[in-house]
Amino acid sequence: MRGRPNTFNDKEIILKAQEIFWRKGYNATSLSDLSKATGAGAGSLYNTFKGGKKELFKKSLQQRKEDLNNFKIKLANSDNPIKLIKDFFLSVAIASEESHFKGCIVANTIVEMSFIDKELENDAIEILKETEKLYTSTILLEQQKGNIKSTIPADNLGKFLITLWCGINSLRRIYPDKVILKQQIELQLQIIN
Repeated sequence: MRGRPNTFNDKEIILKAQEIFWRKGYNATSLSDLSKATGAGAGSLYNTFKGGKKELFKKSLQQRKEDLNNFKIKLANSDNPIKLIKDFFLSVAIASEESHFKGCIVANTIVEMSFIDKELENDAIEILKETEKLYTSTILLEQQKGNIKSTIPADNLGKFLITLWCGINSLRRIYPDKVILKQQIELQLQIIN
C-alpha cells in the first residue's frame, strides 16, 4: 500500500526552500522550517529529495545557476551587454532592505560552508566561477569591438566584478542605504567604461 500521492511541484518546493536557506543559511534552517515554508511534510520532503536537506539545498543553489543561464541568454541577445551588467549591479542599490540583509545565497554559502562542507562550498564557488567566465567573455568581446576603453585584461575585469559582487554583499548589510550603495557601485563600475 502506498502513502498519500505527492501533490507538490518540485520546482515550487525548491524556490520556497531557497527563500528560507537564503534568509537563515544552511545550518540554521531546520526540517521544520522547510516543512512550514513549503507546505510539505517531512515525509514528502524526504520522498521527493532522497538526500534530505542537503539535496534540497543543492537544488536551491542549482536554481541560481538557471538564473545565470537566463542572464547569459539576455547578454547574448543584447545590443549593449555592458549596460546590462552594470544595471544588474546597480539594481542592488534599489533592492529592499530585506534583500540587503539576505545578501547573495551563493556568496553566503561560500562563507558559511568554508571548513564545514567542501561539497556545498565548491558548488557555490563553481557558480561564481561560471559567472566570472560569462563576464570575462562579454568584456573581451566588447573590448574587441571598441566598446570598452579599459585596456585591463578581460579576465582581470571578470575577477574584479566577482570581487565587487562579494564586496557589495557585505557593504549592503553595513549600509542598506540606496544612495550610498548607488554611489559605491557606480564608482566601482567606472573600471569597465
